[in-house]
Amino acid sequence: MTPLLEARDVVKRYGDVQALQGVTLSVREGEFVSIIGPNGAGKTTLVNVLTGLLRPTSGRVTFRGQDVAGVGPVRLAELGMARSFQLVSVFPALTVAETLAVPALARLGRAGRFFASLSRDAAVAERVAEMAGLFGLADKLERPARTLAQGDKKLLDVASAFALRPEVILMDEPTSGVSTRDKTLIMETLVQAAKRLGVKAIVQVEHDMDIVFGYSDRIVALHQGRVLADAVPEVIRADDEVVATVLGKPR
Repeated sequence: MTPLLEARDVVKRYGDVQALQGVTLSVREGEFVSIIGPNGAGKTTLVNVLTGLLRPTSGRVTFRGQDVAGVGPVRLAELGMARSFQLVSVFPALTVAETLAVPALARLGRAGRFFASLSRDAAVAERVAEMAGLFGLADKLERPARTLAQGDKKLLDVASAFALRPEVILMDEPTSGVSTRDKTLIMETLVQAAKRLGVKAIVQVEHDMDIVFGYSDRIVALHQGRVLADAVPEVIRADDEVVATVLGKPR
């Protein structure tokens, strides 16, 4: 099966620092892929390269066979790939409905008419209501997003990415900073929403190993900018080198 998203021999340098050293990975339809690794392994840099925020120093990134290196998140969303961006932090004064309207308007090509569209555009209102319903935020639409509990803020961040109606979604630490109970709620909500909306693949960076092993079809372990392992959870769990190096546990 042809990969939806693929990186081949990707190198990313910041001056003399080489954050990624020949990274190759692929994501196919139906997969939930988690990227793990210790701090400084290159996880966020890799996501930034995959989502077009950063152009690799060398190597190739393709989405559905098209070179997307450095195209930026707006163009990438038009092509069918989206990333969660913590819009609550970016636009703290917006309500939940307004926060969900930002990506909805972008997806519909109406980003320049934000407030007029929010109140008068039936398609935008429908998209906002759909996302709020899927992510348990329907009763919070008029609340300022900054006043939400941390778990609901995370759900809103993820819902905002889903509002772009992507085929592939990438998330950086979708459950960080929330309780164990909320982590499970976020992941269950996310997976069910992906099924309902026809999302074809999910990629996440995640530190919580219970979440990683509980939801991933495949795990990519990074260390010092290289792929240390790329395998199903059972193989990763049984790999002494990965356990010692990435998970910080003795062999």
